Amino acid sequence: MKNFQIALLSVMLLFLAACSMESPFVNNGSDNEGNIKIGLSISTMENPFFVTLHDTIVKEAEEQGMDIVTVNAQDDASVEISGIEDLIQQQVDILLINPTDSAAVSSAVQSANAADIPVITIDRSADEGEVETLITSDNISGGEMAAEFIAETVGEDANVVELQGIAGASATRERGEGFHNVAEEKLNVLVSQPANFDRTEGLTVMENTLQGYNDIDAVFAHNDEMALGAIEAIKATGKDIVVVGFDGVDDAIAAVEAGELTATVAQQPDLMGQEAINTVQEVFAGNDVDELIPVPLDLKTKE
Repeated sequence: MKNFQIALLSVMLLFLAACSMESPFVNNGSDNEGNIKIGLSISTMENPFFVTLHDTIVKEAEEQGMDIVTVNAQDDASVEISGIEDLIQQQVDILLINPTDSAAVSSAVQSANAADIPVITIDRSADEGEVETLITSDNISGGEMAAEFIAETVGEDANVVELQGIAGASATRERGEGFHNVAEEKLNVLVSQPANFDRTEGLTVMENTLQGYNDIDAVFAHNDEMALGAIEAIKATGKDIVVVGFDGVDDAIAAVEAGELTATVAQQPDLMGQEAINTVQEVFAGNDVDELIPVPLDLKTKE
């Protein structure tokens, strides 16, 4: 009997020792024990750029055996916050956030901080709250690139219309800042109007602008969707106006090749997605990551 009790005690001690071993992953409720459970908040699935970003992240995560839950903010800050709060309630291990509004999303980031859930932001930043890193292109440099191209193509002092993105998005602020860094010295900006990164709004705003101004030489749109909308409005007038977009989505590249869109400052959403999953792995391996992970830009023209 005594030998049996000693054997039983030994088994119990071994069990307790195994349970106390620290896991290399934080598991706040993954569907499969030991897997990292990612919560992904995407700003919209109506824009091809973010569809590519979303699809790449999901593909890369699944290939790495990670679980992933996605919420679509539908370009609405309140929907975005609600979705992220839901992901927190689902006890995801890490949050990947592509913000709709950099200021508004801050409260959701802070909620994640309070729940000890790491946050990575993609393409756009959060104004407040702690994040592991921001994975993005240099939007300021991209705005400067667009303005320099317009000045070289049309000439200095060209009359330019600027179509702005969503007011609260960091990409809007940064692309606008970069554009004006150059435009204030080399171009004449007739008007800057928001079209909220939306193709239909880009069309409408450009139609109204064309009615008010007869001497437009060029348009800089903060994304390709607005640029493609502006092209439709310009076609109806028969005018020859240089249009430069930003993102490098498939529709924009096709329009460049067709000679309709003059140029686009191309980002790489697939590379952003790959970097996001690579960074998740680094975070859970306990490695330090840079506060900013830049993704290169490339100006695409027909030439």
